[in-house]
Amino acid sequence: MRKMIVYQVFPRLFGNRATSLVKNGSLIENGAGKFSAFTPAVLGAIKELGITHVWYTGVIEHATQTDYTAYGIRKDHSAIVKGKAGSPYAIKDYYDVDPDLADHIPSRMEEFEHLIARTHKAGMKVIIDFVPNHVARQYYSDARLPYVKDLGQQDDTSQAFDMNNNFYYLPHQPLTISHRTQDEDFEYSEFPAKVTGNNRFDPCPGENDWYETIKLNYGVDYQRGGVACFHPLPDTWTKMLDILLFWVGKGVDGFRCDMAEMVPVEFWHWVIPEVKKKRNVCFIAEVYNPAEYRNYLNQGHFDYLYDKVGLYDTLRAVICGHAPAIDISKTWQTVEGIQDNMLHFLENHDEQRIASAFFAGNARSGIPGMIVAAAMSTNPVMIYNGQELGERGMDDEGYSRLDGRTTIYDYWSMESVRNWMNHLTSGENSLTEEQLALRQTYARLLHAVQTEPAFTRGLFHDLMYANTANPQFDPAKQYAFLRKYGNEVILCVVNFDTEERQVGVSIPVHAFEALSFGDNEAAWLTDLLTGEKSAGTLTYAFPYRMHLPPCSGKLLKFTYEA
Repeated sequence: MRKMIVYQVFPRLFGNRATSLVKNGSLIENGAGKFSAFTPAVLGAIKELGITHVWYTGVIEHATQTDYTAYGIRKDHSAIVKGKAGSPYAIKDYYDVDPDLADHIPSRMEEFEHLIARTHKAGMKVIIDFVPNHVARQYYSDARLPYVKDLGQQDDTSQAFDMNNNFYYLPHQPLTISHRTQDEDFEYSEFPAKVTGNNRFDPCPGENDWYETIKLNYGVDYQRGGVACFHPLPDTWTKMLDILLFWVGKGVDGFRCDMAEMVPVEFWHWVIPEVKKKRNVCFIAEVYNPAEYRNYLNQGHFDYLYDKVGLYDTLRAVICGHAPAIDISKTWQTVEGIQDNMLHFLENHDEQRIASAFFAGNARSGIPGMIVAAAMSTNPVMIYNGQELGERGMDDEGYSRLDGRTTIYDYWSMESVRNWMNHLTSGENSLTEEQLALRQTYARLLHAVQTEPAFTRGLFHDLMYANTANPQFDPAKQYAFLRKYGNEVILCVVNFDTEERQVGVSIPVHAFEALSFGDNEAAWLTDLLTGEKSAGTLTYAFPYRMHLPPCSGKLLKFTYEA
Protein backbone atom coordinates (compact mmCIF):
# COMPACT_ATOMS: atom_id res chain seq x y z
CA MET A 1 0.00 0.00 0.00
CA ARG A 2 1.39 3.39 -1.04
CA LYS A 3 0.58 6.86 0.14
CA MET A 4 -0.56 9.13 -2.67
CA ILE A 5 2.00 11.88 -3.36
CA VAL A 6 0.87 14.45 -5.94
CA TYR A 7 3.19 16.70 -7.92
CA GLN A 8 1.22 19.60 -9.35
CA VAL A 9 2.93 20.93 -12.44
CA PHE A 10 2.01 23.81 -14.72
CA PRO A 11 3.35 22.72 -18.14
CA ARG A 12 3.09 26.15 -19.76
CA LEU A 13 5.75 27.41 -17.33
CA PHE A 14 7.54 24.24 -16.24
CA GLY A 15 9.20 23.40 -19.56
CA ASN A 16 9.87 27.00 -20.60
CA ARG A 17 13.60 27.79 -20.41
CA ALA A 18 13.35 31.35 -21.73
CA THR A 19 15.34 33.82 -19.63
CA SER A 20 14.81 37.17 -21.38
CA LEU A 21 11.23 37.64 -20.26
CA VAL A 22 9.02 40.62 -21.06
CA LYS A 23 6.31 41.81 -18.68
CA ASN A 24 2.93 41.10 -20.32
CA GLY A 25 4.90 39.36 -23.04
CA SER A 26 3.31 37.38 -25.84
CA LEU A 27 3.91 33.74 -26.68
CA ILE A 28 6.45 34.83 -29.31
CA GLU A 29 8.28 37.06 -26.82
CA ASN A 30 8.33 34.78 -23.76
CA GLY A 31 7.71 31.28 -25.10
CA ALA A 32 5.84 28.42 -23.41
CA GLY A 33 6.63 24.99 -22.05
CA LYS A 34 5.55 21.96 -24.03
CA PHE A 35 4.29 18.46 -23.33
CA SER A 36 7.55 17.25 -24.84
CA ALA A 37 9.54 18.86 -22.00
CA PHE A 38 8.44 15.93 -19.85
CA THR A 39 11.03 13.54 -21.19
CA PRO A 40 11.62 10.14 -19.60
CA ALA A 41 14.58 11.69 -17.76
CA VAL A 42 12.48 14.56 -16.38
CA LEU A 43 9.64 12.24 -15.38
CA GLY A 44 12.14 9.87 -13.79
CA ALA A 45 13.56 12.72 -11.72
CA ILE A 46 10.05 13.73 -10.62
CA LYS A 47 9.37 10.11 -9.69
CA GLU A 48 12.60 10.09 -7.63
CA LEU A 49 11.06 12.68 -5.33
CA GLY A 50 8.63 10.00 -4.21
CA ILE A 51 5.81 11.15 -6.49
CA THR A 52 2.97 8.76 -7.36
CA HIS A 53 0.65 11.12 -9.30
CA VAL A 54 1.36 14.09 -11.59
CA TRP A 55 -1.36 16.71 -11.79
CA TYR A 56 -0.89 18.43 -15.13
CA THR A 57 -2.57 21.80 -14.66
CA GLY A 58 -3.96 23.73 -17.61
CA VAL A 59 -4.13 20.86 -20.11
CA ILE A 60 -7.64 21.43 -21.48
CA GLU A 61 -7.95 24.19 -24.07
CA HIS A 62 -8.75 27.56 -22.53
CA ALA A 63 -9.28 31.13 -23.69
CA THR A 64 -6.12 32.98 -24.73
CA GLN A 65 -5.05 36.19 -26.46
CA THR A 66 -2.79 34.18 -28.76
CA ASP A 67 -4.24 33.87 -32.25
CA TYR A 68 -4.64 30.25 -33.36
CA THR A 69 -7.16 30.87 -36.15
CA ALA A 70 -4.69 29.41 -38.66
CA TYR A 71 -5.34 26.06 -36.97
CA GLY A 72 -9.12 26.29 -37.01
CA ILE A 73 -9.37 27.59 -33.42
CA ARG A 74 -11.60 30.60 -32.91
CA LYS A 75 -9.98 33.78 -31.61
CA ASP A 76 -10.92 35.10 -28.17
CA HIS A 77 -11.71 38.74 -27.58
CA SER A 78 -9.01 40.30 -25.37
CA ALA A 79 -11.60 42.03 -23.13
CA ILE A 80 -12.63 38.64 -21.72
CA VAL A 81 -9.20 37.01 -21.33
CA LYS A 82 -7.11 37.45 -18.19
CA GLY A 83 -3.49 37.93 -19.23
CA LYS A 84 -1.86 37.26 -22.58
CA ALA A 85 -1.89 33.48 -22.01
CA GLY A 86 -5.30 33.36 -20.34
CA SER A 87 -6.64 31.52 -17.33
CA PRO A 88 -6.49 27.71 -17.50
CA TYR A 89 -9.85 27.76 -15.70
CA ALA A 90 -11.65 29.59 -18.51
CA ILE A 91 -12.22 26.42 -20.54
CA LYS A 92 -12.83 27.06 -24.23
CA ASP A 93 -13.16 23.49 -25.49
CA TYR A 94 -13.64 20.54 -23.10
CA TYR A 95 -12.64 18.11 -25.88
CA ASP A 96 -9.28 19.64 -26.78
CA VAL A 97 -5.90 20.50 -25.25
CA ASP A 98 -4.09 23.81 -24.99
CA PRO A 99 -2.28 24.48 -28.31
CA ASP A 100 0.41 26.41 -26.40
CA LEU A 101 1.68 23.08 -25.10
CA ALA A 102 2.16 21.36 -28.46
CA ASP A 103 5.26 21.29 -30.66
CA HIS A 104 3.10 20.52 -33.68
CA ILE A 105 -0.28 22.14 -33.08
CA PRO A 106 -2.38 19.90 -35.39
CA SER A 107 -1.04 16.90 -33.41
CA ARG A 108 -1.64 18.42 -29.98
CA MET A 109 -3.98 15.70 -28.70
CA GLU A 110 -1.63 12.96 -29.85
CA GLU A 111 1.23 14.73 -28.04
CA PHE A 112 -0.80 14.73 -24.83
CA GLU A 113 -1.62 11.05 -25.25
CA HIS A 114 2.10 10.37 -25.57
CA LEU A 115 2.68 12.34 -22.35
CA ILE A 116 0.14 10.15 -20.56
CA ALA A 117 1.93 7.06 -21.84
CA ARG A 118 5.36 8.39 -20.77
CA THR A 119 4.03 9.25 -17.31
CA HIS A 120 2.59 5.78 -16.90
CA LYS A 121 5.82 4.20 -18.11
CA ALA A 122 7.67 6.24 -15.48
CA GLY A 123 5.47 4.60 -12.84
CA MET A 124 3.16 7.52 -12.07
CA LYS A 125 -0.51 8.26 -12.66
CA VAL A 126 -2.02 11.28 -14.43
CA ILE A 127 -4.43 13.81 -12.94
CA ILE A 128 -5.93 16.71 -14.90
CA ASP A 129 -8.32 19.51 -14.03
CA PHE A 130 -12.04 19.13 -14.53
CA VAL A 131 -13.66 22.57 -14.43
CA PRO A 132 -17.39 21.91 -13.95
CA ASN A 133 -18.76 25.23 -12.69
CA HIS A 134 -17.92 27.61 -15.51
CA VAL A 135 -16.45 27.96 -19.00
CA ALA A 136 -14.93 30.76 -21.09
CA ARG A 137 -17.40 33.38 -22.29
CA GLN A 138 -16.72 32.42 -25.91
CA TYR A 139 -16.86 28.68 -25.32
CA TYR A 140 -16.99 26.71 -28.54
CA SER A 141 -15.85 23.14 -29.11
CA ASP A 142 -14.34 22.57 -32.52
CA ALA A 143 -12.88 19.20 -31.45
CA ARG A 144 -16.08 17.50 -30.28
CA LEU A 145 -17.47 14.64 -32.33
CA PRO A 146 -20.30 15.61 -34.71
CA TYR A 147 -22.97 13.79 -32.68
CA VAL A 148 -22.09 15.76 -29.51
CA LYS A 149 -24.25 18.84 -29.01
CA ASP A 150 -22.19 21.81 -27.89
CA LEU A 151 -22.80 23.59 -24.60
CA GLY A 152 -25.47 26.25 -25.12
CA GLN A 153 -26.17 25.10 -28.66
CA GLN A 154 -29.82 24.33 -27.95
CA ASP A 155 -30.43 26.82 -25.11
CA ASP A 156 -33.57 28.94 -25.00
CA THR A 157 -31.90 32.31 -24.42
CA SER A 158 -35.21 34.03 -23.74
CA GLN A 159 -35.41 32.20 -20.41
CA ALA A 160 -33.38 33.22 -17.36
CA PHE A 161 -33.57 29.59 -16.26
CA ASP A 162 -34.54 26.37 -17.94
CA MET A 163 -33.43 23.01 -16.55
CA ASN A 164 -32.25 21.97 -20.02
CA ASN A 165 -30.33 25.17 -20.70
CA ASN A 166 -26.58 24.81 -20.16
CA PHE A 167 -26.19 28.46 -19.13
CA TYR A 168 -28.09 31.05 -17.12
CA TYR A 169 -29.27 34.17 -18.96
CA LEU A 170 -30.21 37.75 -18.20
CA PRO A 171 -32.90 38.31 -20.86
CA HIS A 172 -33.04 41.69 -22.62
CA GLN A 173 -29.77 42.82 -20.96
CA PRO A 174 -26.39 43.21 -22.70
CA LEU A 175 -23.16 42.31 -20.93
CA THR A 176 -21.12 45.32 -19.81
CA ILE A 177 -17.41 45.00 -19.04
CA SER A 178 -16.29 48.58 -18.56
CA HIS A 179 -13.07 48.00 -16.61
CA ARG A 180 -11.13 46.28 -19.42
CA THR A 181 -9.10 47.80 -22.21
CA GLN A 182 -8.94 45.82 -25.44
CA ASP A 183 -6.72 45.29 -28.45
CA GLU A 184 -9.51 44.81 -30.97
CA ASP A 185 -11.17 47.58 -32.96
CA PHE A 186 -14.59 46.44 -31.74
CA GLU A 187 -16.09 45.89 -28.31
CA TYR A 188 -16.99 42.47 -27.04
CA SER A 189 -20.72 41.90 -27.44
CA GLU A 190 -22.91 39.45 -25.52
CA PHE A 191 -26.69 39.61 -25.71
CA PRO A 192 -28.46 38.49 -23.74
CA ALA A 193 -25.81 38.52 -21.04
CA LYS A 194 -24.92 35.20 -19.46
CA VAL A 195 -24.44 34.87 -15.71
CA THR A 196 -20.79 35.18 -14.63
CA GLY A 197 -18.97 32.15 -13.22
CA ASN A 198 -18.79 33.33 -9.60
CA ASN A 199 -22.60 33.54 -9.40
CA ARG A 200 -22.80 37.14 -10.53
CA PHE A 201 -26.45 37.37 -11.60
CA ASP A 202 -26.24 40.82 -13.18
CA PRO A 203 -24.80 42.03 -16.50
CA CYS A 204 -21.96 44.13 -15.06
CA PRO A 205 -19.25 41.91 -13.53
CA GLY A 206 -16.38 43.84 -11.98
CA GLU A 207 -12.62 43.53 -12.18
CA ASN A 208 -12.48 41.18 -9.19
CA ASP A 209 -15.21 38.90 -10.54
CA TRP A 210 -14.65 35.91 -12.80
CA TYR A 211 -15.79 38.12 -15.66
CA GLU A 212 -14.01 35.96 -18.24
CA THR A 213 -16.29 33.00 -17.45
CA ILE A 214 -19.95 32.03 -17.59
CA LYS A 215 -21.68 29.78 -15.08
CA LEU A 216 -22.99 26.36 -16.04
CA ASN A 217 -26.55 25.40 -15.16
CA TYR A 218 -26.96 22.08 -13.30
CA GLY A 219 -30.69 22.49 -12.70
CA VAL A 220 -30.69 24.90 -9.75
CA ASP A 221 -32.81 28.04 -10.20
CA TYR A 222 -30.84 30.46 -8.04
CA GLN A 223 -33.08 33.40 -8.94
CA ARG A 224 -36.07 31.59 -7.44
CA GLY A 225 -34.52 30.71 -4.11
CA GLY A 226 -32.40 27.79 -5.31
CA VAL A 227 -35.23 25.56 -6.49
CA ALA A 228 -33.70 22.25 -7.67
CA CYS A 229 -34.89 20.62 -10.90
CA PHE A 230 -33.00 17.33 -11.13
CA HIS A 231 -35.67 15.04 -12.61
CA PRO A 232 -35.36 14.18 -15.40
CA LEU A 233 -31.59 14.63 -15.57
CA PRO A 234 -30.64 18.17 -16.61
CA ASP A 235 -28.92 18.36 -19.98
CA THR A 236 -25.68 19.70 -18.45
CA TRP A 237 -25.33 16.53 -16.34
CA THR A 238 -25.21 14.21 -19.33
CA LYS A 239 -22.86 16.53 -21.24
CA MET A 240 -20.43 16.60 -18.29
CA LEU A 241 -20.50 12.81 -17.99
CA ASP A 242 -19.58 12.52 -21.66
CA ILE A 243 -16.66 14.92 -21.14
CA LEU A 244 -15.34 13.00 -18.14
CA LEU A 245 -15.59 9.70 -19.99
CA PHE A 246 -13.79 11.24 -22.96
CA TRP A 247 -10.73 11.97 -20.80
CA VAL A 248 -10.93 8.64 -18.98
CA GLY A 249 -10.77 7.08 -22.43
CA LYS A 250 -7.51 8.94 -23.04
CA GLY A 251 -5.94 7.22 -20.04
CA VAL A 252 -6.34 9.94 -17.41
CA ASP A 253 -6.32 8.44 -13.90
CA GLY A 254 -7.97 11.20 -11.91
CA PHE A 255 -9.58 14.62 -11.83
CA ARG A 256 -8.99 17.60 -9.61
CA CYS A 257 -12.44 19.19 -9.70
CA ASP A 258 -12.25 22.97 -9.65
CA MET A 259 -14.62 24.73 -7.24
CA ALA A 260 -16.57 21.49 -6.79
CA GLU A 261 -18.78 22.95 -4.07
CA MET A 262 -20.28 25.44 -6.55
CA VAL A 263 -21.85 22.47 -8.32
CA PRO A 264 -24.76 20.70 -6.55
CA VAL A 265 -23.69 17.61 -4.62
CA GLU A 266 -26.53 15.70 -6.28
CA PHE A 267 -24.65 15.90 -9.58
CA TRP A 268 -21.51 14.40 -8.04
CA HIS A 269 -23.62 11.71 -6.35
CA TRP A 270 -24.76 10.67 -9.83
CA VAL A 271 -21.75 11.29 -12.05
CA ILE A 272 -18.83 9.89 -10.03
CA PRO A 273 -20.28 6.36 -9.76
CA GLU A 274 -21.16 6.53 -13.46
CA VAL A 275 -17.55 7.33 -14.34
CA LYS A 276 -16.21 4.68 -11.98
CA LYS A 277 -18.27 2.04 -13.74
CA LYS A 278 -15.85 2.52 -16.63
CA ARG A 279 -12.65 2.80 -14.58
CA ASN A 280 -11.79 3.47 -10.95
CA VAL A 281 -10.34 6.94 -11.42
CA CYS A 282 -9.67 9.34 -8.54
CA PHE A 283 -11.79 12.44 -7.82
CA ILE A 284 -10.35 15.32 -5.77
CA ALA A 285 -12.66 18.20 -4.81
CA GLU A 286 -11.58 21.80 -4.34
CA VAL A 287 -13.84 22.77 -1.43
CA TYR A 288 -13.56 25.53 1.16
CA ASN A 289 -16.63 25.04 3.36
CA PRO A 290 -15.89 22.61 6.23
CA ALA A 291 -19.62 22.28 6.92
CA GLU A 292 -19.95 20.55 3.53
CA TYR A 293 -16.92 18.23 3.78
CA ARG A 294 -18.79 15.12 4.85
CA ASN A 295 -21.58 15.83 2.40
CA TYR A 296 -19.18 15.87 -0.56
CA LEU A 297 -17.47 12.70 0.69
CA ASN A 298 -20.52 10.68 1.67
CA GLN A 299 -23.11 11.95 -0.79
CA GLY A 300 -20.82 13.29 -3.51
CA HIS A 301 -18.57 10.21 -3.53
CA PHE A 302 -15.35 12.21 -3.75
CA ASP A 303 -12.17 10.37 -2.82
CA TYR A 304 -10.36 13.40 -1.41
CA LEU A 305 -11.01 17.04 -0.48
CA TYR A 306 -8.71 20.06 -0.24
CA ASP A 307 -7.63 20.71 3.35
CA LYS A 308 -7.10 24.42 2.80
CA VAL A 309 -9.16 26.31 5.37
CA GLY A 310 -8.08 23.80 8.02
CA LEU A 311 -4.53 22.49 7.94
CA TYR A 312 -3.08 24.78 5.26
CA ASP A 313 -4.28 27.96 6.96
CA THR A 314 -3.14 26.71 10.37
CA LEU A 315 0.32 25.65 9.20
CA ARG A 316 0.79 28.94 7.40
CA ALA A 317 -0.14 30.86 10.53
CA VAL A 318 2.28 28.77 12.63
CA ILE A 319 5.12 29.13 10.12
CA CYS A 320 4.63 32.91 10.05
CA GLY A 321 4.50 33.14 13.85
CA HIS A 322 0.85 34.17 13.95
CA ALA A 323 -0.40 31.08 15.79
CA PRO A 324 1.05 28.52 18.22
CA ALA A 325 1.96 25.06 16.97
CA ILE A 326 -0.52 23.48 19.39
CA ASP A 327 -3.31 24.86 17.16
CA ILE A 328 -2.47 22.03 14.76
CA SER A 329 -4.09 19.64 17.25
CA LYS A 330 -7.33 21.61 17.20
CA THR A 331 -7.27 21.62 13.40
CA TRP A 332 -7.02 17.87 12.85
CA GLN A 333 -9.73 17.32 15.43
CA THR A 334 -12.20 19.24 13.26
CA VAL A 335 -11.86 16.59 10.53
CA GLU A 336 -11.61 13.60 12.85
CA GLY A 337 -12.96 10.55 11.08
CA ILE A 338 -12.27 11.93 7.59
CA GLN A 339 -8.56 12.80 7.95
CA ASP A 340 -7.65 10.08 5.47
CA ASN A 341 -9.75 11.85 2.81
CA MET A 342 -8.11 15.27 3.15
CA LEU A 343 -5.45 16.39 0.65
CA HIS A 344 -2.64 18.24 2.45
CA PHE A 345 -0.44 20.88 0.83
CA LEU A 346 1.56 24.03 1.53
CA GLU A 347 1.65 25.34 -2.05
CA ASN A 348 -0.52 25.22 -5.15
CA HIS A 349 -1.28 27.55 -8.05
CA ASP A 350 -3.73 29.61 -5.98
CA GLU A 351 -1.51 30.16 -2.95
CA GLN A 352 1.57 32.28 -2.34
CA ARG A 353 4.95 30.61 -2.41
CA ILE A 354 6.48 29.69 0.95
CA ALA A 355 9.70 31.49 0.00
CA SER A 356 7.93 34.65 -1.14
CA ALA A 357 8.07 37.87 0.85
CA PHE A 358 4.30 37.50 1.30
CA PHE A 359 4.61 34.18 3.19
CA ALA A 360 7.71 32.99 5.08
CA GLY A 361 10.42 34.72 3.05
CA ASN A 362 12.52 31.58 2.71
CA ALA A 363 11.87 27.98 1.71
CA ARG A 364 13.49 26.38 4.76
CA SER A 365 10.76 27.81 7.00
CA GLY A 366 8.26 25.55 5.29
CA ILE A 367 10.04 22.28 6.15
CA PRO A 368 8.44 21.65 9.58
CA GLY A 369 5.00 22.38 8.15
CA MET A 370 5.65 20.06 5.22
CA ILE A 371 6.73 17.28 7.59
CA VAL A 372 3.49 17.65 9.54
CA ALA A 373 1.35 17.79 6.38
CA ALA A 374 3.03 14.71 4.93
CA ALA A 375 3.43 12.53 8.01
CA MET A 376 0.45 13.00 10.31
CA SER A 377 -2.08 10.88 8.40
CA THR A 378 -2.40 8.24 5.68
CA ASN A 379 -4.02 10.79 3.35
CA PRO A 380 -2.48 12.24 0.15
CA VAL A 381 -0.02 15.10 0.20
CA MET A 382 0.83 17.47 -2.65
CA ILE A 383 3.69 19.75 -3.65
CA TYR A 384 3.71 22.37 -6.41
CA ASN A 385 6.37 22.51 -9.12
CA GLY A 386 9.35 24.49 -7.85
CA GLN A 387 8.39 24.16 -4.18
CA GLU A 388 11.11 21.56 -3.71
CA LEU A 389 13.61 24.10 -5.11
CA GLY A 390 12.46 27.10 -3.10
CA GLU A 391 10.79 28.93 -6.03
CA ARG A 392 9.95 32.41 -4.68
CA GLY A 393 7.14 33.59 -6.96
CA MET A 394 8.45 37.13 -6.69
CA ASP A 395 8.21 38.06 -10.38
CA ASP A 396 6.08 40.87 -11.78
CA GLU A 397 4.90 38.85 -14.77
CA GLY A 398 2.09 41.01 -16.09
CA TYR A 399 -1.56 40.35 -15.36
CA SER A 400 -0.59 38.40 -12.25
CA ARG A 401 1.49 41.26 -10.81
CA LEU A 402 4.01 40.90 -7.98
CA ASP A 403 1.97 38.96 -5.43
CA GLY A 404 4.10 36.02 -4.28
CA ARG A 405 2.31 33.59 -6.59
CA THR A 406 3.58 31.96 -9.75
CA THR A 407 1.39 33.31 -12.53
CA ILE A 408 -1.17 31.15 -14.30
CA TYR A 409 -2.25 33.97 -16.62
CA ASP A 410 1.00 35.03 -18.30
CA TYR A 411 3.66 33.55 -20.56
CA TRP A 412 6.58 33.14 -18.17
CA SER A 413 9.10 30.69 -16.75
CA MET A 414 10.30 29.77 -13.25
CA GLU A 415 13.97 30.46 -12.61
CA SER A 416 14.48 27.60 -10.16
CA VAL A 417 12.81 25.07 -12.45
CA ARG A 418 14.72 26.16 -15.56
CA ASN A 419 17.98 25.90 -13.62
CA TRP A 420 16.97 22.44 -12.42
CA MET A 421 16.12 21.40 -15.98
CA ASN A 422 19.51 22.64 -17.16
CA HIS A 423 21.17 20.83 -14.26
CA LEU A 424 19.36 17.61 -15.15
CA THR A 425 19.79 17.63 -18.92
CA SER A 426 23.25 19.16 -19.37
CA GLY A 427 24.88 18.76 -15.99
CA GLU A 428 25.21 22.52 -15.53
CA ASN A 429 26.09 23.58 -12.01
CA SER A 430 23.08 25.92 -12.02
CA LEU A 431 21.49 25.08 -8.66
CA THR A 432 22.69 26.44 -5.34
CA GLU A 433 23.75 24.15 -2.50
CA GLU A 434 20.69 25.36 -0.63
CA GLN A 435 18.38 24.33 -3.49
CA LEU A 436 20.02 20.91 -3.80
CA ALA A 437 19.73 20.36 -0.04
CA LEU A 438 16.07 21.44 -0.02
CA ARG A 439 15.18 19.05 -2.84
CA GLN A 440 17.00 16.24 -1.06
CA THR A 441 15.03 16.96 2.13
CA TYR A 442 11.75 16.82 0.19
CA ALA A 443 12.79 13.57 -1.47
CA ARG A 444 13.71 11.90 1.83
CA LEU A 445 10.50 13.06 3.47
CA LEU A 446 8.24 12.00 0.60
CA HIS A 447 9.94 8.63 0.21
CA ALA A 448 9.59 7.99 3.93
CA VAL A 449 5.89 8.78 4.09
CA GLN A 450 5.20 6.83 0.90
CA THR A 451 7.00 3.64 1.92
CA GLU A 452 6.93 3.33 5.73
CA PRO A 453 3.88 1.27 6.82
CA ALA A 454 3.43 3.46 9.90
CA PHE A 455 2.71 6.39 7.55
CA THR A 456 0.78 4.54 4.84
CA ARG A 457 -1.56 2.60 7.13
CA GLY A 458 -0.53 3.20 10.73
CA LEU A 459 -2.13 4.74 13.81
CA PHE A 460 -1.72 8.39 14.84
CA HIS A 461 -1.29 9.66 18.40
CA ASP A 462 -0.95 13.38 19.13
CA LEU A 463 1.55 14.15 21.93
CA MET A 464 0.74 17.81 22.50
CA TYR A 465 -1.62 17.17 25.44
CA ALA A 466 1.30 15.63 27.34
CA ASN A 467 3.72 18.48 26.60
CA THR A 468 1.82 21.70 27.26
CA ALA A 469 3.50 22.13 30.68
CA ASN A 470 6.77 20.43 29.74
CA PRO A 471 9.66 22.87 30.45
CA GLN A 472 11.75 21.10 27.79
CA PHE A 473 9.15 21.64 25.06
CA ASP A 474 7.58 24.82 23.63
CA PRO A 475 4.04 24.09 22.36
CA ALA A 476 4.08 27.42 20.53
CA LYS A 477 7.06 26.44 18.41
CA GLN A 478 7.24 22.63 18.45
CA TYR A 479 4.77 19.94 17.44
CA ALA A 480 5.06 16.21 18.19
CA PHE A 481 3.12 13.04 17.46
CA LEU A 482 3.57 9.29 17.08
CA ARG A 483 2.77 6.94 14.21
CA LYS A 484 2.59 3.17 14.82
CA TYR A 485 2.26 0.04 12.72
CA GLY A 486 3.22 -3.52 13.71
CA ASN A 487 6.46 -3.49 15.65
CA GLU A 488 7.46 0.00 14.48
CA VAL A 489 6.85 3.34 16.18
CA ILE A 490 7.84 6.64 14.58
CA LEU A 491 8.34 9.70 16.77
CA CYS A 492 7.70 12.84 14.69
CA VAL A 493 8.90 16.15 16.12
CA VAL A 494 9.21 19.49 14.31
CA ASN A 495 10.63 22.85 15.26
CA PHE A 496 8.97 25.92 13.71
CA ASP A 497 11.37 28.23 15.53
CA THR A 498 14.01 30.13 13.58
CA GLU A 499 16.45 29.28 16.41
CA GLU A 500 17.93 25.86 17.17
CA ARG A 501 16.36 24.15 20.16
CA GLN A 502 17.18 21.37 22.60
CA VAL A 503 13.87 19.59 23.00
CA GLY A 504 12.59 16.92 25.35
CA VAL A 505 9.33 15.18 24.32
CA SER A 506 7.23 13.52 27.00
CA ILE A 507 5.64 10.21 25.97
CA PRO A 508 2.69 9.59 28.35
CA VAL A 509 1.60 6.20 29.67
CA HIS A 510 -1.59 6.52 27.64
CA ALA A 511 0.42 6.58 24.39
CA PHE A 512 2.05 3.23 25.20
CA GLU A 513 -1.35 1.77 26.05
CA ALA A 514 -3.20 3.23 23.05
CA LEU A 515 -0.56 2.14 20.55
CA SER A 516 0.26 -1.16 22.30
CA PHE A 517 4.03 -0.98 22.64
CA GLY A 518 6.22 -1.43 25.66
CA ASP A 519 7.81 1.15 27.91
CA ASN A 520 11.60 1.32 27.88
CA GLU A 521 12.02 -1.62 25.51
CA ALA A 522 15.21 -1.72 23.46
CA ALA A 523 14.77 -0.92 19.77
CA TRP A 524 16.74 -0.22 16.64
CA LEU A 525 16.54 3.49 15.86
CA THR A 526 16.56 4.93 12.31
CA ASP A 527 16.48 8.64 11.54
CA LEU A 528 14.36 8.56 8.38
CA LEU A 529 15.52 11.99 7.18
CA THR A 530 19.25 11.29 7.48
CA GLY A 531 19.49 7.49 7.35
CA GLU A 532 21.52 7.36 10.58
CA LYS A 533 21.05 4.19 12.66
CA SER A 534 21.62 3.49 16.35
CA ALA A 535 19.98 1.87 19.36
CA GLY A 536 17.24 3.66 21.25
CA THR A 537 14.24 3.44 23.51
CA LEU A 538 11.11 5.37 24.50
CA THR A 539 9.87 5.62 28.06
CA TYR A 540 7.35 7.62 30.04
CA ALA A 541 9.90 7.98 32.88
CA PHE A 542 11.65 10.92 31.24
CA PRO A 543 11.33 13.00 28.04
CA TYR A 544 13.06 11.87 24.87
CA ARG A 545 15.72 14.50 24.18
CA MET A 546 16.97 15.71 20.81
CA HIS A 547 18.59 18.68 19.09
CA LEU A 548 16.46 20.42 16.48
CA PRO A 549 18.06 22.94 14.10
CA PRO A 550 16.01 25.99 13.05
CA CYS A 551 12.94 25.17 10.95
CA SER A 552 13.49 21.44 10.94
CA GLY A 553 12.13 18.15 12.14
CA LYS A 554 12.91 14.53 12.87
CA LEU A 555 11.21 11.28 11.94
CA LEU A 556 12.70 8.71 14.35
CA LYS A 557 11.69 5.11 13.70
CA PHE A 558 11.94 2.67 16.63
CA THR A 559 11.87 -0.94 15.47
CA TYR A 560 11.14 -3.45 18.23
CA GLU A 561 11.60 -7.19 18.14
CA ALA A 562 8.52 -8.76 16.59
